[in-house]
Parts: sequence; C-alpha cells; structure tokens
Amino acid sequence: MIKNSIPWPNGARCAVSFTLDMDAESLLYLSYPDKAHQMVATASQLRYGPNVAVPRILDTYKHYGIKQTFFVPGWCAERYPYALEAMIKEGHEVSGHGWLHEHPNELADDEERFWFEHSIASVQKITGEKPAGWRAPLYNFSHRSTELLIEAGIQYDASLMGDDVPYLIESRNGSLLELPSHWGMDDWPAFMHNSEFGFQMPIQAPSVAWQNWWDEFEAAWQYGGLWVPVWHPFLSGRLARWHQTHLMIGKMMEKGGVWFAPMRDIAKHVQRCIVDGSWSPRTERYGILDDLPEVPNIGKRPTDSTRAHHVSQPRAA
Repeated sequence: MIKNSIPWPNGARCAVSFTLDMDAESLLYLSYPDKAHQMVATASQLRYGPNVAVPRILDTYKHYGIKQTFFVPGWCAERYPYALEAMIKEGHEVSGHGWLHEHPNELADDEERFWFEHSIASVQKITGEKPAGWRAPLYNFSHRSTELLIEAGIQYDASLMGDDVPYLIESRNGSLLELPSHWGMDDWPAFMHNSEFGFQMPIQAPSVAWQNWWDEFEAAWQYGGLWVPVWHPFLSGRLARWHQTHLMIGKMMEKGGVWFAPMRDIAKHVQRCIVDGSWSPRTERYGILDDLPEVPNIGKRPTDSTRAHHVSQPRAA
C-alpha cells in the first residue's frame, strides 16, 4: 500500500519516534496574555507537563533504552530549563516549536522570521545544541516557513501531513525534508478538555485511544511506514495514559522489526538513502502560486473568458 517505502536500518519494518510537544503554559499566555496568571486551574493542568509528566516519560525511555524527541517552544525552554536539561542529559533530542506557540501562518513576514529565530536561539541557549528540527505550533506552517527553515539550516520539519513516509518540500532556495504525521496521531482530540480553550470533547479512556494508535502502528509495521505520534506531556503523560504507553513500547519491542529513533536520526538516515540512491523521495511544493490554474472568485458570476478557461480548456496529460 506504500509504493515508496524506505529501507529502514537493520531491516526494520517501520520507524517509530514518540514526539512530545512540551507546550506548558505557552498556550495560556498566548490566548490570555493579560489574565493568564489568574487562571490557576488551567495553569496547573499545563504545568503538569514539565513538572510531573516529563520525568515519568524519561523514566520509561530509560527503562527501554530508547532515545526520542521533544519539541519545545522557546518561552517554555526559558521557563523550564531543568526539564530540557534532563532531556539532553538522557540523550534525547530537543527541537523547535515556536516561541509562545504562536501561529506562523497568521503572522507578517518579519514577525514570523523574528519569532522563529528567537525560538531557535532560546532552545539552543538552554540545551547547548542547535535544534535539528522544527514543528509549527498547531501545524500552522506558513507559505514562508520552508524558506526560513532552509535558510536556518534546520534538517527537517515535522508539521505536515502529506504522506505516510518522509518526503521533500521544494522551495525556491532548496528542499526541506518533511517527517509527517497527522491528526489521527495527535492526543489533543482524545484527551483535551478545557473550557478556557473552547475544547470540551468527551475524554477517551486510555485503552481506547491507545487502540487507535496501535492500529496505526500495525499498518506502519505492515507496509514500511513512519509512525510519529504528536503528543503533549500534560495530556499523554498523565498516569493512566502513560501507563498505556509504557506497555505499548514493550509490546512493540516484543513484536520486533521496529526502529526506535529520535527524529534527527530518522532525518539523517533518510538523507543518506537519498544520497546513496537506495531511496528516492516524493516531492511537494506548498505556498507557491506558480503554475496553478486560475482561481476564480466563486462569489462572482463567471465571465465568458473565465468560463472558457475552466470548462473548455483540455487538461494536460
């Protein structure tokens, strides 16, 4: 079912990278900058991530001897340096995730550049390592993001949903490796319930949510895919939920044929495969208007010329 599967290391059937976005209260201060300090219950929910969940998550990774990836906003890096220091000490990857979880596709050109550069610098200041990758907050990758990431020397992006395996995003100034996931691998729909953010979906039992993600894993294992959950410590790091993850990792290892790796290592492997010719990526272009068919204003009655362009012109083979 995957026509362009990657030869994973040591004959592995699939690659697995648990990615945790440690957003903490950045979400609260972005939405309510003037009164976030008054919203104590929500702050306590979000602080659970760096203060309780992250140590628990690191213990599980240490138990199984695996290295994984955290994406952290720059504001959170500076507010919770001890959490990042613990991640780095255990050999895990910490990469960029905006500054205050701002949405790049809602910013002006200079604003996106400023906050992107500021966020990367903040993470590097705490970890001592330049982030290898980046994930746009709330997947809100902009039409400028590809060029900014390439210019900054970022090795990969993890914001988009365009395939089951890595692919390349083409830009005017080069190409960027995409390590995709999708909303079905996100824990927000399963677990997030908070009136302050206007998101009050029914909370799933951990066993139900993890069965969904296990189904995704089985398919990735069967067809050579990339399995990348997009989780948050304050959600998936809760006791019963992380208990399920601890068991899931053991079950994956018992199944065998799984390459557990941080995203930076997956990116390096994919790039090596491209260079040595053992795998050729599919490419996409986003945010570029060149070569698009004319986009009519649907609210207006089409003119004869517009009608002719969209109805009569044969489509190229």
